[in-house]
This record gives sequence, structure tokens and C-alpha cells, in this order.
Amino acid sequence: MLLWPAVTLVGFLVLTALVIAMGTSTTARYEREQRAAARRETAQAGATVEAVGMARAA
Repeated sequence: MLLWPAVTLVGFLVLTALVIAMGTSTTARYEREQRAAARRETAQAGATVEAVGMARAA
């Protein structure tokens, strides 16, 4: 009698853990990509400022 409620509870907990694990890894990947994009934009902006400064100095 108590077998099916126990199986249901265990299945629910397993699926919940799976969803949390997938969400955590996806969020981590998204944040890495956002940080990399921000670094690229900063590097490009810095290179543009240096090029303009060198043109004025010359």
C-alpha cells in the first residue's frame, strides 16, 4: 500500500534534483559567456581609444 506513494516521492525528488542541476549548469554557462562578451567589448573599446590617442599624438 505504501509502495506507490514512496515511488512517487522518490521520483519527484529525482526529477527536482535533475531540473536544479540542469538550471545551475545552464546559468553558469550563460554567466561565463556574458563575462567573456563584456571583456571583448572592453578590450575593443580600449584598443579604439589607444588608436585615436596615437593618431592625435602623431
